[in-house]
Amino acid sequence: MPLPLGVVHEGSIWSGVATIARPASRGSFSEMPNIKQQEKRVRQAARQRQENLRWRSTAKTLMRRLNEAVAEGDAQETETRHRELMQWLDRAAASGALHRNTVARRKSQAAKLAAGTADK
Repeated sequence: MPLPLGVVHEGSIWSGVATIARPASRGSFSEMPNIKQQEKRVRQAARQRQENLRWRSTAKTLMRRLNEAVAEGDAQETETRHRELMQWLDRAAASGALHRNTVARRKSQAAKLAAGTADK
């Protein structure tokens, strides 16, 4: 049985500490909003979340493919993968899926990685 708000009990780690009781249940609670515009925003947010996930996931995949091309030592494949990644990151920044500073950091990392194979 929960204690009423502000009741001091002996079972706490520090003696004399008040326990804040949980609020009583208010019956059935729906996660869905009951205002039309809020319902629309929930739908939009879900769609945007999926779209942003696609941008992030593909950027990671392209970076992994660049790493694999660098590990193989194939300069032609590395150049192709690097160009593909740069274009994807630029489009992700333009669409707002990735922050422009995040894109700049990832492009810099990719350029350093690609430049490492150009020397070989």
